[in-house]
Amino acid sequence: MISNLVTWGVAGLATAGILFRPFKMPEAACALAGALVLILLGLLPLSAAFSGVAKGVDVYLFLTGMMLLAELARQEGLFDWLAARAAVLARGSASRLFALVYLVGILVTVFLSNDATAVVLTPAVAAVMRAAKLERPLPYLYICAFIANAASFVLPISNPANLVIYAAHMPPLLQWLPRFALPSLLAIAITFILLRWSQRVALQHAPSTDVTVPSLSAAAKLAASGIAATALLLMLTSARGRPLGLPTCAAGAVTVAAVSLAVRCSPWRFVREVSWGVIPLVAGLFVLVEALDRTGIIRALGMLLGDEVRQSPAVAAAGSGIVVGLISNLINNLPAGLIAGTAVQGAQLPANVTASILIGVDLGPNLSVSGSLATILWLSALRRDAIEVKAWDFLKLGVIIMPPALLLALGALACLAM
Repeated sequence: MISNLVTWGVAGLATAGILFRPFKMPEAACALAGALVLILLGLLPLSAAFSGVAKGVDVYLFLTGMMLLAELARQEGLFDWLAARAAVLARGSASRLFALVYLVGILVTVFLSNDATAVVLTPAVAAVMRAAKLERPLPYLYICAFIANAASFVLPISNPANLVIYAAHMPPLLQWLPRFALPSLLAIAITFILLRWSQRVALQHAPSTDVTVPSLSAAAKLAASGIAATALLLMLTSARGRPLGLPTCAAGAVTVAAVSLAVRCSPWRFVREVSWGVIPLVAGLFVLVEALDRTGIIRALGMLLGDEVRQSPAVAAAGSGIVVGLISNLINNLPAGLIAGTAVQGAQLPANVTASILIGVDLGPNLSVSGSLATILWLSALRRDAIEVKAWDFLKLGVIIMPPALLLALGALACLAM
């Protein structure tokens, strides 16, 4: 029992380190330090640690491909072009600009994942807001955070957490879309309405119409084509029920190679700028969850959820989505998703319960800045532009936006399951 308590304590401290970054430690260092401590204390055999790391291979490959594509698009100015075009199309209307930036955020999240929205769209929006001479750019920057989670279950590729929840049992696209299309649409719509309403005072300031749209180079067009081709490839792969990691990684590598040949530069120019720390962070979390699994706590959670399902499937589905959504804000949705995914796979739960958990993991983090990796990355991107968002200010928005969106999405899922 003492060994279990120590394991839980180390995992909890590592998670807290990821969220709060003491001494500005990288998130990956905190996760790996926790895993290393468990191994050195003899609480986790080295073979089990390697087994935990191996379980995330598909996720690492997926993240690698998506990060390569996102960095390629960023360096070639594709996101700057999209944001600037939105500013020009707004024609001096703050409401129109808000809607257009929201639309761009949806597209980037759906086809490049929520982390891409946080990491590369946020700086582009910040730059365009400066060019549009907006005194209060935060309403538009909030879009990048909230849509990154609200649109993250439109497709399996929209959030790495989706791969974690389903693992090798990812539903084919033709099963995914009927299950998640309506909940996604409602989540995106209500998030827009409530975010727009909450920012109504700040949006009284009209943006400048004197915004220069950067030219879209041939390399940028090639990058856009590569992203479109990747999205098509992944939808076809998903339709066949195949793993998404290897195709994503291969498509990202091929697109980088094609652009490098076109502009006659080394691929290293793109590769070196990718935030590679995300990979060891996720690997460390897989190890921590493997350690927790060995204590029996995840199995116990799965059994508890299974008992609830037998008593009332509908209540269990809704309740699990809400609980996981709230827990994601306490421990971050990556570890929450890994724990929930492991429990789901062990308990063999009904499809609607698993879907509810996924919605909770994806959408629940819109409550606080600690909720998802995408939101943490969004904060980091803002800091690089000398923009600070207080956790309390985000929470006040999250309380308005997240609960209605989560309840609507779970309600729609329940109706579809009837």
